[in-house]
Amino acid sequence: MSKRLLLTGVIAGSSFAGGLVANLMVQPQAQLSAQNAPLPMPPRSDYISADALPTQARFEQVVRQVSPAVVAIDAIKPPAQTASPNTHAKPTEESGSGVLTRIDGQPGTFAITNNHVVTGSQAGDIMVTLADGRIFRPDRVYADPESDIALLHLASDSLPVAALGDSDHVKVGQWVLAIGSPFGLNQTVTHGIISARDRGQISLGNTIRIKEFLQTDAAINPGSSGGPLVDLDGEIVGINTAIASRSGSNSGVSFSVPINLAKRVARQLLNKGTVTRGYLGIQLAPTIQPSMALKLGRDRVWGALVDNVHPGGPAATGGLRSGDVIVRVDDISIRDENHLINLVSSLPAGQRIRMTVWRDRQWATADIVVGDWAQTPRTRAQ
Repeated sequence: MSKRLLLTGVIAGSSFAGGLVANLMVQPQAQLSAQNAPLPMPPRSDYISADALPTQARFEQVVRQVSPAVVAIDAIKPPAQTASPNTHAKPTEESGSGVLTRIDGQPGTFAITNNHVVTGSQAGDIMVTLADGRIFRPDRVYADPESDIALLHLASDSLPVAALGDSDHVKVGQWVLAIGSPFGLNQTVTHGIISARDRGQISLGNTIRIKEFLQTDAAINPGSSGGPLVDLDGEIVGINTAIASRSGSNSGVSFSVPINLAKRVARQLLNKGTVTRGYLGIQLAPTIQPSMALKLGRDRVWGALVDNVHPGGPAATGGLRSGDVIVRVDDISIRDENHLINLVSSLPAGQRIRMTVWRDRQWATADIVVGDWAQTPRTRAQ
């Protein structure tokens, strides 16, 4: 059985095993007792407004609309390097999910998935299996490890695709569906709600730095990585990426990359071949504890605390200091360190910004010219 993996995170002191592999033996089910007949569905070409349908019918309509574009992805990865020359490691197989879409101005079809599903694999070592059983190999892989997004280009223009939505309009409490291949069970659909937005307090490995996850209680398990999170209009609002779990399986706390972030990454990868990000040259505290906030003279846990300022960097040149609490960038209030990292990363190098900081129990400002992340040493957080 193919191995199905889901990147796991650590949150609020929970401990999860990374690289989890789970195999599930499925036994034949006894015949179920008769249930109420499902509501009749209109023909595909005659879909009516989702708002006019009862919830069950809306779920069914979304699944019919989106599931043909959901794919299973299998990637063969080269053997891991070992310290002993006498140890012969074998290639490994990692599997996950993805969703097909088209991108304006680009030929062919793209499968959006997680970078951790395909990282280290050559295009020829990746298989994309459609819902109808057809198998394709991508001719090119575009990847951004820092957001954990990858694009697989398929040469065909005739594949089923899903529409990408607007994750900025996603609201806490709204219904969503997750579709993917947990435990190798392709085309599995689960449902839940958006539990929270802008989650970043998760440890997902050294390469994943851009974190502004949608949190959902839709069941997501090993093998669901890269699959779509779908709203009831049938639009993709997130790419399922990680779970918080003590056991390694679903516990009702799962995380998805917002689709607007994936779209921004995709545009830059296709237009430039890489993703450009802004840089300040500071080390931030992981969080501001209530006791620390009070010690600093603050009456709320809000903002990003500067642990260290790298000499010669943009922040140092602009007058930022260790111990400053950054509370605003221009007219944007900063919630926490992750919010600041995401905001600055989205800015172009050379842009001038004004930071409002809490310093020595009084307000101060610092004018900073954003640097280029790609041209700086990798020994800093932001």
